[in-house]
Amino acid sequence: MSVSIRLSRGGSKKRPYYKVVVSNSRAPRDGKYLEQLGTYNPLLAKDDANRVRLIEDRVKYWLGVGAQPTDRVARMLDKAGIKERVATSNPQKAEPGKKAKERAEEKAEKLREAEEAAAAAAAAPAVEEVAEEAPAAEEAVNEATPDSDAGDTGEVAGESSQEPAEG
Repeated sequence: MSVSIRLSRGGSKKRPYYKVVVSNSRAPRDGKYLEQLGTYNPLLAKDDANRVRLIEDRVKYWLGVGAQPTDRVARMLDKAGIKERVATSNPQKAEPGKKAKERAEEKAEKLREAEEAAAAAAAAPAVEEVAEEAPAAEEAVNEATPDSDAGDTGEVAGESSQEPAEG
């Protein structure tokens, strides 16, 4: 039977209170335990002496017979000076996951495409200005030739196609 030193939750909703217990590692978190080794009250200030209370000689006994503390309990034991805990290092902890990387790549690709489109739009007006000047020259030619049918609407100068208002 593997034995672990862990926390067993008590207290009411949103008011946690934990017992530091030794139990079978397969037993439920708040289930049957072999022995209570102390208490942990997270609602108290961090510098309060009653926040973590441990029975040191019993903790040392259970560690001596092979009980494995959970990570949280190991931190408490290290702080109390009972068992030294080796600090763990996970350099990939802050690295985003595969899906987040894919989303970032898609976003960067869309941004690049938008910048290219903006650059193309900035270069296009120069070409459009040249194209706009050419039709203006053609219109000047059309206006210069009064005999052409380009602007003829069939109206005589000074007359309107609308009927006069009655009044």
